Amino acid sequence: MSQEAQFGIGQLINHQLFGYRGVIIDIDPIFSLSEEWYQQMAKSRPPKDLPWYHVLVHDGNYQTYVAQQNLEQDGSNDPIHHPDVDLYFDGFNDGQYHLRRKSN
Repeated sequence: MSQEAQFGIGQLINHQLFGYRGVIIDIDPIFSLSEEWYQQMAKSRPPKDLPWYHVLVHDGNYQTYVAQQNLEQDGSNDPIHHPDVDLYFDGFNDGQYHLRRKSN
């Protein structure tokens, strides 16, 4: 029972449990990592059949994998600071990052 994603690539989010800000760089319609990862990392046992997001973490140099139920929209409209932002996006305005166009 897959559900449509509530958030989009380039959108700023807050993690409701851990309190960090970030930007979405990819979306999986359902959980796509290993059962071992889920058992070790997903302590709140969020549903696997709803969307999961790849997120660059503000003021970090890593990304996370987060269940939709643990995210909320970030209302600050402030850009995030992450060394990989420019690999994915080529602009930021009105609280939204714009996906970098791939060149051939």
